[in-house]
Amino acid sequence: METGTVVGAVIALVIVILVIVTIAKSVRIVPQARAGIVERLGRYHRTLSPGLSLLVPYIDRLKPLVDMREQVVSFPPSSVITQDNLVVNIDSVIYFTVTDPKAAMYEIASPITGIEQLTVTTLRNVIGGMDLEQTLTSRESINNALRGVLDEATGKWGIRVNRVELKAIDPPASVQESMEKQMRAEREKRAAILTAEGFKQSQILTAEGEKQSQILRAEGDAQAQVLRADGEAQAIQKVFDAIHAGNPDEKVLAYQYLQQLPSIANGTANKVWVVPAELTRAMDSLSSAFRKDDAEA
Repeated sequence: METGTVVGAVIALVIVILVIVTIAKSVRIVPQARAGIVERLGRYHRTLSPGLSLLVPYIDRLKPLVDMREQVVSFPPSSVITQDNLVVNIDSVIYFTVTDPKAAMYEIASPITGIEQLTVTTLRNVIGGMDLEQTLTSRESINNALRGVLDEATGKWGIRVNRVELKAIDPPASVQESMEKQMRAEREKRAAILTAEGFKQSQILTAEGEKQSQILRAEGDAQAQVLRADGEAQAIQKVFDAIHAGNPDEKVLAYQYLQQLPSIANGTANKVWVVPAELTRAMDSLSSAFRKDDAEA
């Protein structure tokens, strides 16, 4: 009786475990941005969308979930030969999205490896038709060419290539050294040209400044001479007007004439001094005036 009880308990336990396993195999939860491929008896049955799904236990099998988000894959540097027989190392980055989980699961065994090999092959074809200078300056065209070839080839795999970027294009060390020397020479050349242009502009500005200074100085001297002449003319005119207004007689004129004689004789160039005839008349006038004053006194 006890043996039957133990056997019954074991069978009940097995049944419970079997029910739990069956329920676990029947219920599947697919996270957001994922997709599940269900195979029934080894053949594709359906694609599960995010959420809760029920499967037929022991008949349906859920494959590993497929990530539907945009994925980024960075490939190691690949050596590519340019048209002018130079080896360059190129790092590339691929941005892709799975658009058809069924095709991505059954059309290719390893999509990442396939994309990498296709990228390397396409790079060799594209770079092989360019020289080094074109390779270094044509990243956008290379990216577009890679994207077109990859998108066309991966379409049947249920994958869409969104972007292709070249992270680095490294030429050989000897070429890099030559390019650095060339760039250094170009910088020195530009610096010498700028220095020469600056010195030229400085000389031009200095000459222009001296020219303007001389012109302004000459104009100032001319204006000063004009103003000086105007002042002297006005002074003479005022003296002349004052003399006429005073109506001087001959004695006053003779006295003023005698006062100016020392100034006339004071010049260093006056080696010979000639007494004018007016001096005699002036002296006669003065003597007559003095005699007249004495007689009146």
